Amino acid sequence: MNKLVVFLLLITAALSAQEFGFGFDDEETSSGTGTSAGGKLNVSIGGEVSASMIGYGSDFHKGAESVEFGDLFSGNVSVSAKTSIAEGVISLNIEPTDTPVSIDEAYLRAFFGKFEIAAGLRKLTWGKADSMGPLDVINPLDTSQIYTEMADNTSLMGVKIARPLVHASFRFGQFSKIEGVFIPYYEGHNIPLEGRWAPSEMEKLRNPVMQMPTSLPVQVDANVITTETKPETITLDYAEGGLRFTTTIGSVDIGAQYYYGHLPQPAVKINLTSFDLDIPSFPPSPVGVNAEMDILYKYNPYHQIGLDYAQVLFGFNVRVEVAANITEDLEGDDGSVYNPSIAWSFGFDRDLFWGINLNLQVNESIILMHDKLGSQDLILPDNLGIADIPNIENIIKDSLKKIDTEGGKPLTSTRLTAALSKKFLRDELELRTAVVWGIEDMDCLIMPALIWTKDALCTALSGGIFAGNKEGQLGQYADNNFVKVSLTYSF
Repeated sequence: MNKLVVFLLLITAALSAQEFGFGFDDEETSSGTGTSAGGKLNVSIGGEVSASMIGYGSDFHKGAESVEFGDLFSGNVSVSAKTSIAEGVISLNIEPTDTPVSIDEAYLRAFFGKFEIAAGLRKLTWGKADSMGPLDVINPLDTSQIYTEMADNTSLMGVKIARPLVHASFRFGQFSKIEGVFIPYYEGHNIPLEGRWAPSEMEKLRNPVMQMPTSLPVQVDANVITTETKPETITLDYAEGGLRFTTTIGSVDIGAQYYYGHLPQPAVKINLTSFDLDIPSFPPSPVGVNAEMDILYKYNPYHQIGLDYAQVLFGFNVRVEVAANITEDLEGDDGSVYNPSIAWSFGFDRDLFWGINLNLQVNESIILMHDKLGSQDLILPDNLGIADIPNIENIIKDSLKKIDTEGGKPLTSTRLTAALSKKFLRDELELRTAVVWGIEDMDCLIMPALIWTKDALCTALSGGIFAGNKEGQLGQYADNNFVKVSLTYSF
């Protein structure tokens, strides 16, 4: 906390200084304008300070001693220095944690006429979907914050994880651009493996349950110990890159892209590393099976080919994306590699009546060769007999080969997101309700919000209610219903 106080004092001192430490002449104002070899230098400082509290319904039910609101304070400070030939940007996140200051983005961009190149830690958005479109593949997400961020924020830039990258673009004609990106190593989604936001499917894969068939005439006590292995992904072997072309033809915006990278969610391969069979001398004592298994995380490489389209039709702002994700499992029978898939999104926004605005988006992914998927469970043959017990090690190994990371998933996964909003009091007060509905899982998330904005100050009261099938991707968080209060000042 002392480090945080010192840092805030330094920021305050910098904001109150006339020269911002850049050596400007005494005659210059605090607007941060000077001269450099590249011409006129413009310096800007901005950011936001936020105080927020998030309370979870399950904690309130346990009593006041179980309620935790977390860190109330967070902030962001961004400094930009720009001339006609270059721009440097540093954006810092500030939180009262063991590491109070962290880099959100930091990059340098150079301009050479219609060509520009940037390098550093950066967040980029590809595609035309409002949020989480299939073509927005460059930056992974912090999945532990997605739902609480969606409650009072229409943008998910706050949960994107900046990547070290080189980005270049070239504009030609009046409305056309081609751009390329190179990322030297891989980083996937930040997926909690335990705690409130840990997905159940990862928990299931990390802790395989071995149940012996009831056909065995003797009792078998199975004890399984697991370890986890993650490969080193900061080498050039995990480098990623892509190309994107966009243009406008008449009233139609179109884009096409190719991307080679690694899927943001890990696959797993389970290996039997140690096995011990304890056969008693005097039945009916139980047979003991002690097994050690290694959970190997694999980050599957894939190729993506995608198209997007946007146009205003009959008052609807329409946006469409389509992507083919091609992995190495072209046969569909390797449980440690995700199957190839097709993903698409369709969305629009439109003002309806009485000043009500509707924003709707449908996302769907289709697993190819779905009939080749195995199971997420460790299933042993149900016809084992007493004679099979000495060979149980090989039987377990064969069963482990049939475990599939995507086992049990439906052919299609479709999610509809709809938001209705209405503004009052000279657009200062906004009432908004968003619904996320998992169609196959029959579950949903409902997020009402009341947002008051006055100049640079924003106050929001919002919440999230998970409902439906508790085995679904949304319904599994039924204990995470929450209320959020936030106060944010932007400068």
